[in-house]
Amino acid sequence: ISYFIKILMSIDKLHKKLIKTKTTISIAESCTGGLLSSKLTSLSGSSKYFKMGLITYSNNAKINILNVKKKLIDRYGAVSQECCRSMVENLSKLSKSKINVSITGVAGPKGGTINKPVGLVFIGIKKGNKIFIIKNLFGKKKRSIIQNNTVEKCINLLMKII
Repeated sequence: ISYFIKILMSIDKLHKKLIKTKTTISIAESCTGGLLSSKLTSLSGSSKYFKMGLITYSNNAKINILNVKKKLIDRYGAVSQECCRSMVENLSKLSKSKINVSITGVAGPKGGTINKPVGLVFIGIKKGNKIFIIKNLFGKKKRSIIQNNTVEKCINLLMKII
C-alpha cells in the first residue's frame, strides 16, 4: 500500500472514531504548518469534532496566541519538550476540546543544530488531565517527509488515545 493510501485510510479511521466517540479536537502546529489540521478537516463531517487549528509558526505567535512565556522560549527554545507542553496546555484552555495536540520541531533542510537536529519533532497530546509529550527523531530527510511522518505519528497516537 502506498504511503498516501495508508495515511488516507488512517485518517478515515480516526475520523469515524472521533465522530463515534463524540470527541472534539484542536491542534496547534508549528513545523507542520497546518498539515495535520488540513488532513483532519479533509473529510465531510469533520465539523462534528474539529474545533480549532492554529499555525503558531513564529515565536511571536506562540507567545501572543498560545500564551507560551517568552522566558520559556528564551531558556529552552521553541523546539523543546517544555515549549510543546506549554503549547498544548494553553491550547486546551483556549479550545476547551477533549483532545488537544501541539507540534513543534525542525523540519529542515536548514535550521538544525547538534542538540536540535533536523528531524527533531515534539508532539504534545492532552486528553483530560493527562499530557503526553513524545520526542521524535525522524532523521535528516526531506522537509515534506518529516512533516508527513509527524502527521502520521500524530494520527497513530490519537488512534491509541481515543
